[in-house]
Amino acid sequence: MSHPVMFDEDDPLLARVRQLAFAFPGAQEKISHGRPVMFTTKVFCHYGGSIKVDGQYVQHPQSIIVKLPEDERRSLLTEPRCYAPAYLAAAGWVGVDLDEHTDWDEVAELLDESYRLTAPRSLVAEHDRMYGQR
Repeated sequence: MSHPVMFDEDDPLLARVRQLAFAFPGAQEKISHGRPVMFTTKVFCHYGGSIKVDGQYVQHPQSIIVKLPEDERRSLLTEPRCYAPAYLAAAGWVGVDLDEHTDWDEVAELLDESYRLTAPRSLVAEHDRMYGQR
C-alpha cells in the first residue's frame, strides 16, 4: 500500500533541513510513509510527523523527528514546540516543530546528535575529520 505524499516539495523549511542533513557524509533521502527521511544505513531524521490525540492523528507537517539520548529527549519534551511522535517516541525519537523563528544552529546540533547515534562509526569518523570533532 502506497502512502499519500504528505509534504510540499517547495517547503522552504524542508529545503533548509535538507541543506543541513546532506552535509553529513553518506546522507541520502528517501520517501517513507509519504514523508522525506534522511538516512545513511539507518534513518537519522524524519521530516514531518504526527501524534495521536483522542484516537485521531494530529499532524506536525513542518517538523523534524530525531533520535536523541534519553535525557535530552526528556528535556525537549517539556517545551511546547516539541512532541512525542506516534510510533517512534518509544524508541527514543522526539519531534521538534519548525517555523519562521526556528534556531537553525539548534536544528544542526539535533541533526548531528541523531546522526551520531544512527550512522556507522566510519561515517561519523569521516564527519569528524571533515568538520572537526565535537
